[in-house]
Amino acid sequence: MRSRPQQHVFLVDDEPKILGAAREALEQAGLKVTCFRRGSDCLKQMAGQRCDLLVTDVRMPGVDGIELLAEARRIAPWLPVVVLTGYGDVEMAARAFKCGACDFIQKPFSRETLLSAVKNTLENIGPIDPVLGKSLSRMERRVLRLLLEGKSNKETAHLLKRCVRTVENHRLRIMRKFGVSNVFELFGNRADRRGLVEVSSGR
Repeated sequence: MRSRPQQHVFLVDDEPKILGAAREALEQAGLKVTCFRRGSDCLKQMAGQRCDLLVTDVRMPGVDGIELLAEARRIAPWLPVVVLTGYGDVEMAARAFKCGACDFIQKPFSRETLLSAVKNTLENIGPIDPVLGKSLSRMERRVLRLLLEGKSNKETAHLLKRCVRTVENHRLRIMRKFGVSNVFELFGNRADRRGLVEVSSGR
């Protein structure tokens, strides 16, 4: 499979046999795979770990696949998603694609079908910014907190005792790490929910 070295796939399915078989197939294709039985566990991990592709079942207890897809895309707007289901129909496929799914596979699926969908999705996402998804530095966290409070570059520079150009550079790098192009997208991404904003203004 022609892909970036050790791309990381998050795989979510509440059926152990399917989860195990899919993991084996993806790992044999050279991908790093982290498995989850629950969507909520996947979201917690996604807040602090790089994920290049999400593959998720639809019918699961708690957070279902459509909810997981929508929330994952809010956390990481660039994230490609492949949806699996044993109950596929036109309405569900439409909901998945509306929420941003790149592909839709109905169970039972063959190893070849899974690998083809994953390969095509990873090859079509284009080049990824090398800093995308990386952790924020201490200063970037402070700038982000003030940004989410509505402070301007000038106000942020004054509060942090930095020049405006330095603050602008930090903001640009923050945008790159979140995969957004403006402040409105950053707010839509709800960066504070990822645990990346410092609560204490004294830090």
